Amino acid sequence: MQALLEQLQISELDSQAKRLFHGRGKCFAGLEQVTVDWFSPAIFITIFQEQTPEYEQQVINTVHEAFPSFTGALLLQRRYIHGAPVEVLQGELPQPHLVEENGIKYQVKLLDGQNNGLFLDMANGRRWITEHAHGRNVLNLFSYSCSFSLAAMQGGASSVINIDMSHGALKLGKANHKINEIDTNLVKFLRHDIFKSWGKLKRYGPYQTIVFDPPTNQVGSFTASKDYARLLRKVPALASDKADLLVCLNAPDLDKAFIQQQIMAEIPNAEFIGVVENPEVFKEIDSDKGLKVFHYRYHA
Repeated sequence: MQALLEQLQISELDSQAKRLFHGRGKCFAGLEQVTVDWFSPAIFITIFQEQTPEYEQQVINTVHEAFPSFTGALLLQRRYIHGAPVEVLQGELPQPHLVEENGIKYQVKLLDGQNNGLFLDMANGRRWITEHAHGRNVLNLFSYSCSFSLAAMQGGASSVINIDMSHGALKLGKANHKINEIDTNLVKFLRHDIFKSWGKLKRYGPYQTIVFDPPTNQVGSFTASKDYARLLRKVPALASDKADLLVCLNAPDLDKAFIQQQIMAEIPNAEFIGVVENPEVFKEIDSDKGLKVFHYRYHA
């Protein structure tokens, strides 16, 4: 547990939501199934594979040792159990629970299974959108809780179109826009199957910035290995000339070359600009296994 202690001790429990420890990157032997996140005022421990009670207690004790004066809520999620239940070990969560990242407030729901409303590994992607949104019409595909929309509006986007099949996610997205006092007349929330909505999306275009952040494998909706190509194929109908494309993939079994090959096959006139690196804490022993985020520019 020494590596966990050392990593936690260099972290600061400030106002910013963030990951404190990322064992899933396999850079810390014996801690590959542990992550620790900070959603002020709560510390959130996740264990991804069944461990002994003694091991769990060691992790908890190490968190206490790293932050001896911490009196906020301490939560433990056992991701390996169906439904990913969360146990409150200490304290209480605020209701609603608002956290901050780069000046934007997000409502999170830490007791709601795997998806709490904010994916911390995408922090640099949201910052990228803020930097590439000014005066632009932005399309946010697979928008989930619309965090990219919030970042785009912070960056001065002229309009944002969010599309997702989840009513609950879009409802949370709308609430987040209200919390941040964003003019929702400039933002649309479409509850549709993307693959059945190209006509509608085209009517709201063209788009100068497009975010592709699909799920890895959503039963009945999207499987990255076979559906990413279908998604990219629609770029010429949606994008304006020189549109910026943020192309994301979080599939451990699909490497960086997969995205590059898909782009070359479906939109060969898209120019590779660069990689949007993940936050340093999300370091991986094999970078192909973690979140992959690319910046391309489309040339009509």
